[in-house]
Amino acid sequence: MPTSPVKTRIPLTSFGHLITEVKKQLFGMESPSPVQLTGWRKHFNSYTLQGRRNCVLATYGILGSLAAAYLMNKKHQDGKQTHSASMH
Repeated sequence: MPTSPVKTRIPLTSFGHLITEVKKQLFGMESPSPVQLTGWRKHFNSYTLQGRRNCVLATYGILGSLAAAYLMNKKHQDGKQTHSASMH
């Protein structure tokens, strides 16, 4: 079984945990606790499951609203073209 380059043996299937361990050991970086996060970072972050879920839901919401706006605008323009063509 391949091992990680850090001191502890971590299976490569837990890649997120591997990155966290590498940051801790090589760079001395620790993820902030949820109490330390304030403002919008409390709700949209990559450290907690709720923060990750909120990022995904926001992304899907933005993409869905852009698609709906595009389709509505496209239908609106098609209606104008047929209306102006019938007037001549």
